[in-house]
Order: sequence, then structure tokens, then C-alpha cells
Amino acid sequence: MRLYVEILIKADLEALWQATQNPARHQRWDLRFGRIERLTAQRFRYSTLGVSGIGVHTGDRHAADGSCTSALRFGSAHPLSPIRAGAGYWRYLPTAAGVRFLTSYDYRPHVLPPRLMWWATAWSFDRLRLWLETGRPPARTLLQALAEAVGRTAAAALTAWLFGPLPALAVAALTVALPPLPGTPAARRCLRHPIEHPNRHPARAPLRHPIEQPRERPPCPRSSSARSAPTSAASTPSSSAASASASTAAKPA
Repeated sequence: MRLYVEILIKADLEALWQATQNPARHQRWDLRFGRIERLTAQRFRYSTLGVSGIGVHTGDRHAADGSCTSALRFGSAHPLSPIRAGAGYWRYLPTAAGVRFLTSYDYRPHVLPPRLMWWATAWSFDRLRLWLETGRPPARTLLQALAEAVGRTAAAALTAWLFGPLPALAVAALTVALPPLPGTPAARRCLRHPIEHPNRHPARAPLRHPIEQPRERPPCPRSSSARSAPTSAASTPSSSAASASASTAAKPA
């Protein structure tokens, strides 16, 4: 199964690199991980609700245009692990409007459906964006998201109590259709697929983001004191996943 998520973050590349490559900061915004612990320079353990797995950082690639790619593989043998094994990469693409931050990874699903995995990844990416762009701590935006969900549910329930089921269904549909508040994380703000060039093969010609303008790009961070966690929730490292991550990281997203 292949998953792709992309978002534009109006923040400094170094700040984004630290927020994603430092395990202590990564676990603050990523809904998929409760805790991330670095074991060695290349290996880390991640866990959520008692389900743990091991990740292996397989290398970084720093291009002359300032873009970066960080590849990894991950896995878990836990019977409740959402996925068994996977491999993929994060890419950081500086633009005049900010940094295009994206991930693509292949994995073997186990418990959670692919749509829910995509939602959790995209929601977390937007939560990260709000943290870096507005300074709001991830814990605060989580509480805001929960409060907004409770408010919308209460509106539908109150309508059902006062006016009956049909008006309640209309209100419920409206609460689902209305976009979240600007300060609330939302998966819908992320892209599901790379932007493609209309005159080329869609699998080979990713196009610039619509608001991206060419400019001189700063050098990509070359190192980090701590490595990040995986781009997905749990699975077992395998040699096939390692080769998949290496080949995937070499391709542009």
C-alpha cells in the first residue's frame, strides 16, 4: 500500500527540520506516536498505547538546490500494530512561499484501513504547520480540535432534541461539510497526490507547487543531534523494506 501526504509550511527550513528530525519534538505533533526513543544514531523505538515498533534511519540526501530527503524503514511484530512493515521518506522542498513538506511510504496494513492512516498522517502534518506558523503548542491545537468536534456534535444533538431527526441530519451534514476553524488542524488541507505536469507522464513529472516561485535556496541542514521517528504508525523492518526505502528516497516526490 502506498501513501502520499504533502503540505506547504510557511516556516524556516531549519525549524521544520528540527521539529521532524528531533524525536522529542516529533512526538509532540504526530498523532500516530505517543513516545519516540532514540536507541542509537540510526535506530529508534516508537510506541502508541502500548504498541511499539523499531525504526531505522537509512540516510539523508542533500541536493544542490537546497532540498532534502530523509529515508527510513520501520516495523513491529506486535499483534495490534496498525501495519507490519514499511519504508519511505520525508522531503523538504524550499520555495518562495515556504517549505513543501511531504512524505511517501509503502507499508503492509494490518489493523487500520488506509484511509484512516492517511487521515492521521495529514492531520498531524497540519498540526505541525500550525505549530511552526503560529507558535501554538500541539497540545493546545489538539484540545481545540476536540472542543470543536464536541461543539458540532452537540449542535446536531440539540437540533434532534428540539426539532426531530430530519433537521438533525441536515445540521449534522452541515457540520461535516463546513471546514474546521483556521486554528484547528485539518487533514483536508493536505494533498493526497503529487502535483503533476499536464504534458508529461503523471508518474514521472512532478510539477512545482502552484504558489512556488524560483529563488535562490538556502543550504539544507546537514545534521541533527537526534533522528526522527517513522512516517507511519508501526511495522517490522525487513531487507525488502530497506531496499524499497533506498530506491524511493532517490526519486523526487
